[in-house]
Amino acid sequence: MANVAIIGTQWGDEGKGKVVDLYAQDADVIARFQGGNNAGHTLVVKGQQTILHLVPSGILHDWKICIIGNGVVVDPKVLIEEIEKLKSRGVLPPNTRLFVSDIAHVIMPYHRRIDVARESHGMGKKIGTTGRGIGPAYEDKIARVGIRICDLLDEEVFREKLNQNIDEKNFYLTRLFQEEPLDKEAIYREYRTYADRIRPYVADTSIIMNDEIRKGKKILFEGAQGSHLDIDHGTFPYVTSSNTVAGNAACGTGVGPSAVTAVVGICKAYTTRVGEGPFVTELTCEIGDSIREVGQEYGATTGRKRRCGWLDMVLVRQSVRLSGITGIALTKLDVLTGLEKLKICVGYKTPQGEFTESLPSNPRLLAQCQPIYEEMDGWTEDITKATHIEELPQNTRRYIERLEVLAGVKLVLVSVGAGREETIILKNPFDG
Repeated sequence: MANVAIIGTQWGDEGKGKVVDLYAQDADVIARFQGGNNAGHTLVVKGQQTILHLVPSGILHDWKICIIGNGVVVDPKVLIEEIEKLKSRGVLPPNTRLFVSDIAHVIMPYHRRIDVARESHGMGKKIGTTGRGIGPAYEDKIARVGIRICDLLDEEVFREKLNQNIDEKNFYLTRLFQEEPLDKEAIYREYRTYADRIRPYVADTSIIMNDEIRKGKKILFEGAQGSHLDIDHGTFPYVTSSNTVAGNAACGTGVGPSAVTAVVGICKAYTTRVGEGPFVTELTCEIGDSIREVGQEYGATTGRKRRCGWLDMVLVRQSVRLSGITGIALTKLDVLTGLEKLKICVGYKTPQGEFTESLPSNPRLLAQCQPIYEEMDGWTEDITKATHIEELPQNTRRYIERLEVLAGVKLVLVSVGAGREETIILKNPFDG
């Protein structure tokens, strides 16, 4: 039985939410394995939009198990608000169960304060953080001083760890940034309330995952952000604070690596980026503006404008290599409708005038690279009603075929609109 990991091949915002929602129909367990509420997955079902930040995108389906894995950093306030909002809208299915790993790390108020202070005070390079406290929470995890969900539920342990952390963080905030100190007692009382509210959802999710795998159930591993925001393999330092590649699906949920048997890479038909960092194919012209408006390229979490550019196959090929991608899901193809000419970046010209098909690891050199484009004819026909690949215009099919050749991987899905039904399924990854 195939277990499928979903990852982004670009800088995030590729449309993973829709694809996870689609594949969740066939899955028994949907498990989020990294990131925090800096991610935003937008789902459109029967014309109704749902934006999720922590809860896995399979939550809208009944009779599923949804898991927030140990690799996720959890803001309990955001989690509670998200659950309550789903309930109030009547979209939380009665028989779907949500679990949160007892060893996932907790985002605390001092993490958010530090995150914002660093950016606003210009400490180091501005990287475009969302200010949600994700990075500082992962820092505390690595420094072995982080507070986990199981600590939050233990009154004595939580008090001890909070006291230690607040003293250190207040020193840092007041002395380095001249910020106001945090109120230790107020935080303690607030988070003890959160502990009581999330307690029913907390479990050893590694045991749940492995039990379901032994039963032969289908597992869908849900990634957040994109491959090139990976803390190790992305365009450092303009990255997120976790591993976004498929290899982290096992570590971030507490299963063995052999549990992941297929990897679907989500690739938008063009490229976008939020925040700072080099972007070789960026379009700072009317075409870029048009793509942004037609594609509604604004952050689901922050509302920030996304930088838009032509499809960069250098990025996609590297993602295929890093995550062992077995199939590509192409999204937002309809956004390109009406453009007379389309360009695909097949390589870079380095500052030394050399051609390269790989991504320079040095961000200064990457920022100086120039895109090498292939130009293709666009299409004007409406493609949103297509249900089979043969129904797409000839130029659309040529664009898809060229993408497959350049990626070295076949497409398994083509999204021609925002809705569930506006999708061409070429292969179900759960079929192996």
